[in-house]
Amino acid sequence: MKIALVGYGKMGHMIEQCAKRAGHEVVVTIDVAAEDAQVKVAQGDGEAVARAVKSSGAEGVIEFTHPVAVMNNIKALLPLGLPLVVGTTGWNDKHDEIREFAKKVGGTIMTAGNFSIGVNMFYKIVEEAAKIMSEYDDYDVATWEMHHNQKADSPSGTALEIARRVQLAYKNKNEIVTDAFHERPAVNQLHVSSTRCGNVPGTHKVFFDGTADTIELTHTARSREGFAVGTVKSLEKLDSALKTGKLAKGNLYLWDDLY
Repeated sequence: MKIALVGYGKMGHMIEQCAKRAGHEVVVTIDVAAEDAQVKVAQGDGEAVARAVKSSGAEGVIEFTHPVAVMNNIKALLPLGLPLVVGTTGWNDKHDEIREFAKKVGGTIMTAGNFSIGVNMFYKIVEEAAKIMSEYDDYDVATWEMHHNQKADSPSGTALEIARRVQLAYKNKNEIVTDAFHERPAVNQLHVSSTRCGNVPGTHKVFFDGTADTIELTHTARSREGFAVGTVKSLEKLDSALKTGKLAKGNLYLWDDLY
């Protein structure tokens, strides 16, 4: 497949390597700052991004940029009709808006809080553990995550997805708190705390804490490669699903829709 990369930072470079190893051709790299990007665009200029993608002859697009640019990029790219995979996080609250826009213009987009296969298996483990532990009133639950100091959003999309999975079982935890507490937390509050430091690719923890002991689940990423491999694989699967009719054009899809 001929792939356009929108965003050519550390993740973009890793995605390019993984795409080439998988036999794909990266036909254009687009970025606002990277000196080695083939096309430089101004921050937020989605139309320039779309023009560069269209002229490249790309058959699919991977967008991995910044939360401030992602909405403009998506709205400019979807009308091209190419399968679009978005790895940028920090726009979960816009999913319904983009779903409606995709339907209107006939474009197709797939996104996930995290494209690592291991992380998505971790989601399932957390969900099952939460079902078990929610039966025991003595155990409270909280989550924590840590990422590198260049990450623009907090908490991460992965952390919010973990929290959502916990909430499926803990019906009483109907409020997510991401700020520091300055008073005793209410019973219905699920604390999702974040740390940003150094070069950490990503660590996520879920704590089930009781009076006698603590159960702790942890996922630790060793590098960005897992995210990159999963992103390329997702574009492959999205393209295939659209061609076979397994998925319909004009929609926003999530990880569970594709795998």
